[in-house]
Amino acid sequence: MIWTENIREALKAVRNNRIRAILTMLIIAFGIMAIVGVLTAIDSIRGSLEGSFTTLGSNTFKIQNYESSVRISSGGSRRKRPRPMPPISFQEAFQFKELFSSDAPVAVSLSASYTATAQYRNLKTNNNLDLRGVDEAFLLTENYQIQEGRFLTRIDVQQASSVAVIGNEVKLKLFPTSSPIGKSITVDGIRYLVVGLFEARGASFGSGGDETVVIPVTTARKGYGSQTDSYGISVFVKNAPFMPKLIDEAIGKFRIVRKLKPGEKDDFSISKSDTFVNSLLESLIALRVAAIAIAVITLMGASIGLMNIMLVSVTERTREIGIRKALGATRKQILLQFLTEAIVICQLGGLIGIVFGLSIGNVMSILLNSPFVIPWDWMLLGITICFVVGLISGIYPARKASLLDPIESLRYE
Repeated sequence: MIWTENIREALKAVRNNRIRAILTMLIIAFGIMAIVGVLTAIDSIRGSLEGSFTTLGSNTFKIQNYESSVRISSGGSRRKRPRPMPPISFQEAFQFKELFSSDAPVAVSLSASYTATAQYRNLKTNNNLDLRGVDEAFLLTENYQIQEGRFLTRIDVQQASSVAVIGNEVKLKLFPTSSPIGKSITVDGIRYLVVGLFEARGASFGSGGDETVVIPVTTARKGYGSQTDSYGISVFVKNAPFMPKLIDEAIGKFRIVRKLKPGEKDDFSISKSDTFVNSLLESLIALRVAAIAIAVITLMGASIGLMNIMLVSVTERTREIGIRKALGATRKQILLQFLTEAIVICQLGGLIGIVFGLSIGNVMSILLNSPFVIPWDWMLLGITICFVVGLISGIYPARKASLLDPIESLRYE
């Protein structure tokens, strides 16, 4: 009951000192907005990254002939000069495919063009198609799904057939009102029979998304191949716990393919599909720390302002305090009244900050087409911080008010 009365009196005091209270609440609101807004935006980015890389298949690793030239860490990014590595030849890729464990499907691919143009009759796509030569294991390693028709078969690869599977964007531009299956398209002047259509999956990191045309890797080699080409090797791991063991096996088998002697360094590298996103997510820790630091500095300023307002309030209401004490109010009741007032101001400011923070943070969700984020943990943290700030800022003015002499207070003008 006493808490209800104290809260009612606190709200009354806020109304009586509206301008000062609103200014203090806004300072607190900006601090909480910095925490909730930035951390909500980070959660939105995290969700978008994880969603994008889910389409790549987290149970996949790749053998490649290059190392990443940029390493990302929580301290920022630093450039590293990549070690030169020989290209992975067609023969090496397929020799590895035959040697490797039958429990883990291996896909061989060749990037034929990133600027391909597809045409059907008088309809044409932009010159930004990802044209890739792949084999029958591509669906597993890249996590594509077939919407209509079929995917490439081993026979297509062995015979270097002129067949293609197209992405959803290609279908919409070339076959807006009809099925593409069984129709012939030309890609960079070469004719292919469309045998399959991928399900729409959107843009994603390291992948062509829906603006994709895939053909047998042998067909791509025949039409686009050269001696300097490096073929991609992707391995699909059915059970994630076996990933480290299979990576070790892949390194050993590919060393045999490369004819490397014991003691020689690997002239290839292994990368997992989620390595890059994990590095990015780790780098977001620095942003979290920065957001919390900015908010703490802002809230320190707000706490000083709130303490000043409470001290002024105690001075202005000295006579009121004297009357309350004369009517029987104890020191504890006076202390709780002013302490409650400080906490109420902080909580009101915190609620405003949480609303602003959620609104600003979820702008990132809209931009990234990711789900609306409600960070309950950060909201709870904001409310807790507001309570602590109110407690710290209000305890000295409240104690000062409780120690006032009632007779001297009644004489105060």
